[in-house]
Amino acid sequence: MDLIGALRAGLPADALLTDPDVTGSYARDMANFCAAGKPAVVVLPRTVEQVQHVMRTATALGVPVVPQGARTGVAGAANATDGCIVLSLVKMDRILEINPADRLAVVEPGVVNAVLSRAVNEHGLYYPPDPSSWEMCTIGGNIGTAAGGLCCVKYGVTAEYVLGLDVVLADGRLLTTGRRTAKGVAGYDLTRLFVGSEGSLGVVVRATLALKPEPPRQLALVAEFPSVGAAGQAVCEIMARGHAPSLLELMDRTSVRAVNDLAQMGLPESTEVLLLAAFDTPDPAPDLAAVGALCEDAGATQVVPAEDAAESELLLQARRLAFTALERLRPAMLIDDVCVPRSQLAAMLEGTTAIADKYGLTIGVCAHAGDGNTHPLVCFDPADPDEERRAHTSFDEIMALGLSLGGTITGEHGVGLLKKDWLARELGPVALELHRNIKQVFDPRGILNPGKLF
Repeated sequence: MDLIGALRAGLPADALLTDPDVTGSYARDMANFCAAGKPAVVVLPRTVEQVQHVMRTATALGVPVVPQGARTGVAGAANATDGCIVLSLVKMDRILEINPADRLAVVEPGVVNAVLSRAVNEHGLYYPPDPSSWEMCTIGGNIGTAAGGLCCVKYGVTAEYVLGLDVVLADGRLLTTGRRTAKGVAGYDLTRLFVGSEGSLGVVVRATLALKPEPPRQLALVAEFPSVGAAGQAVCEIMARGHAPSLLELMDRTSVRAVNDLAQMGLPESTEVLLLAAFDTPDPAPDLAAVGALCEDAGATQVVPAEDAAESELLLQARRLAFTALERLRPAMLIDDVCVPRSQLAAMLEGTTAIADKYGLTIGVCAHAGDGNTHPLVCFDPADPDEERRAHTSFDEIMALGLSLGGTITGEHGVGLLKKDWLARELGPVALELHRNIKQVFDPRGILNPGKLF
């Protein structure tokens, strides 16, 4: 049976892309250094039934399927394999329901995070997960990678907001998991199993998401530190004293300078570390004053509160620009995503600096300091073979450092292709075997996103 002909039998003409120049543009996510194959076809379904048709066809013909969202991921999880069907869910972009009484939203996977956030704000509600790419990334992609964001220190990650899912399985059957209720413990938690599975177990076609009441606009402060050790001590003290900041973010000197070069934001370049803290309580002033005092006690050279919400938003924007700014330093960048216990944050940052010095590389670090999630960004020139080798070696040493400190190889970006070898090291043989057994149950022919994770 011809693949394209079989797909056309159940899809509208505009849902199929077969021009090699066009399909090639869907071959990879933002991890340009990860291998990507040539897809046989790109399908852009608009309905659940169309997704089911694609999966039934793929199962019948034994053709691999790579589900995709907006392709803003940085681990190669959405990269095509040779001869695959790329199943792009971006056209399934409807917000189906916003329910203020039940505090939930029902959405299709192609809904952009920022679009959902603004829509629920109109009802006085709040969808907290806010990845740095929130203006582009989709809810389906956020679910696939278990995405986090800047607000995680107070509000948690995507997994904590997914109440239920509709998932098309490899053979085309439609599975409904989870619930719409505030509580529910009936059976195994299949919903959580799909969150973070990177499209390897099924294709999410609908999600029921929990919402929060919209908080007041946050007010922030910025603290300058002469060392990562002092900043790490401040983070530990802030959390140990029971404070609940709405964000607690860190930028090293390399990141600060890069952001200034990109956006002329006037951030202080003489400091080693900037720490951003914010509160969204009705009266944030006492919390900010207490946190400011803790920062000074830990060795901060200067603590500057924002004057208003607009200035706070400017500081937040500076943090969001860090990835983009560091990308401009060299032609390529390896984005690490190591999360460690907060008590080990300073050791992680100091170790990363030592690795950068050891290999003569520029490695900027920004971090969700409140939850220990560091993002060392290894900048290099792939046209220089020796520099590329040093970059990859340093990347591996950073991950090894994180594991040695009791951390994990990925806090929110996922495994994809980039970290699959390291996943095996973190999990160990028993857990890896169970992962493979679970994959076999959901996808016995191994057609869903093959080669990713493990």
